[in-house]
Amino acid sequence: MATYAIGDVQGCYDELRALLDDLNFDPARDKLWFVGDLVNRGPQSLEVLRFVKGLGDCAVTVLGNHDLHLVMQAGGYGRRNAEDTLQPVLNAPDRDELMFWLRQQPLFHVDGEFAMVHAGLLPQWTVAEAAALSAEVHLALTAENYREFLAHMWGSAPAGWHDDLTGWDRLRVIVNAMTRLRFCSPAGIMEFHSKGPPHKAPQDFLPWFEIPGRVSASHTVICGHWSALGLKLGANLLALDTGCVWGGSLTGVRLEDRQVFQRQCLRQTEPSNRGGANES
Repeated sequence: MATYAIGDVQGCYDELRALLDDLNFDPARDKLWFVGDLVNRGPQSLEVLRFVKGLGDCAVTVLGNHDLHLVMQAGGYGRRNAEDTLQPVLNAPDRDELMFWLRQQPLFHVDGEFAMVHAGLLPQWTVAEAAALSAEVHLALTAENYREFLAHMWGSAPAGWHDDLTGWDRLRVIVNAMTRLRFCSPAGIMEFHSKGPPHKAPQDFLPWFEIPGRVSASHTVICGHWSALGLKLGANLLALDTGCVWGGSLTGVRLEDRQVFQRQCLRQTEPSNRGGANES
């Protein structure tokens, strides 16, 4: 039995299946952890969703910003972006079933020494606190009136966390940190405009995982979201977004021994804006 963490798929279905062939993945024996952003910008989001959903209990996925963008589009909220490739999902006969399944997925998953989130964690959050905060968003996404949450979910304020936050502001900060975060201040103030590599951090900001005293460093955090960062393997970090959708590769890491497996993008791609959905 092996557990493989897989970077941002973003509709790259052919590359995902090729990578799983390389892994000799057996759903009766192995587990897959997906870091989120299963969909969008790539050509086969519908196929990816159907495949991962069909894996059942042998797959774990956390939600990324593109996944939430799709949920919002299906719910009639948010704005469509010119580079979206979500229409086949929105037109699919099993759209409602897929959206119901997607809304059931968490923002954060922890198992033993490993914790998985799409983007990052604020420096003051312990892993236990992050799990509890993720559960608050999960309740909002799976509630009967979840569309009310969708109507208030996007936005970049507040930019930081306070324990006394309530209502939509509280949920929005949790979503933003776990699905959009790249850079923040030592105090945990998030910066959403910069999407470049770590050495181009804005003044007074650092990559979230380099903040001194980050309490989630007690676990190995598995994440994606940041293609300009690329593959970064550290004692307490496995960053796996290697930009398959942009012509890079799709990356998997076997958690038991941290062996890396990669499949190069199989398509010719055009240079494009690497910013995620709803990140401005």
